[in-house]
Amino acid sequence: MSYTRVNYTDIKPISGAMHTLSDPLDSKEVGVTIARCEPDWRNRPHDHADSDHEEIYILMEGRATVIVDDESVEMESGDAIRISPESTRQIRNGETESAFVLVSAPASRCISTAETTDNDGSWTADGFIG
Repeated sequence: MSYTRVNYTDIKPISGAMHTLSDPLDSKEVGVTIARCEPDWRNRPHDHADSDHEEIYILMEGRATVIVDDESVEMESGDAIRISPESTRQIRNGETESAFVLVSAPASRCISTAETTDNDGSWTADGFIG
């Protein structure tokens, strides 16, 4: 089979919020986590310098604050933030529930550009687009 399918609600959350999907999906290079954060939930400050993983946090629902290297980044539904591997980060949820999609991958293997090839809006890219 060329794909793996899971439902994040079937995965027991870590720290009461983090549904990590990489192992159940048998992903080798990309980390994906769904974070369903209850009011006032927060994770521990951490970085990914040892694994060279940059992360992208996409806030799908609600409002929350992400602390990056002691700087508060206020986020609302639809916002996304990229965090470098060596930066310390922490999610601090507010008074209502929020939902994040967290994606991580080795920074050294990601590229961030795509080239438009035709006027029809199609595009191509070499390698992993992070």
